[in-house]
Amino acid sequence: MPKPAKLDRLLRVRTLQLGLVRAEEVRAQERLNNEATLSSRIAQLAEGVAPQSAPTQGFSLVATAHFRDRLQQSAEAAAGRLRAAERVVERAAEATREARRDQNAIEKLIARADADAALKAIRALEASPPTRKIRHDPC
Repeated sequence: MPKPAKLDRLLRVRTLQLGLVRAEEVRAQERLNNEATLSSRIAQLAEGVAPQSAPTQGFSLVATAHFRDRLQQSAEAAAGRLRAAERVVERAAEATREARRDQNAIEKLIARADADAALKAIRALEASPPTRKIRHDPC
């Protein structure tokens, strides 16, 4: 069984690692939210540039078509970034689960070491001879 000081040090390290991994997971989730917001904003802009039934000049139609094409390219790029951000969030969540599992393992080792030490102390007390004498007061 490892020494208690070593287990305590391992627990501190695993706790720090867990905190770092959780912070990375939060950052990944924020990036995912930002990408989703950007994607919805691009979709709103594309709806605003949708073809209109009113008669317009040819130059205006060309500019609108160009702008719509650029928005479509931006939407495709945003969708790709959104998929990538989702994968990063999944990896971060898995890393958090692994870090939590590692920390729980160390906590269980510490609890087992404490239980073993308590059991050893109980057995030592049971094996030791009685130290006090029983004295009866005169009645």
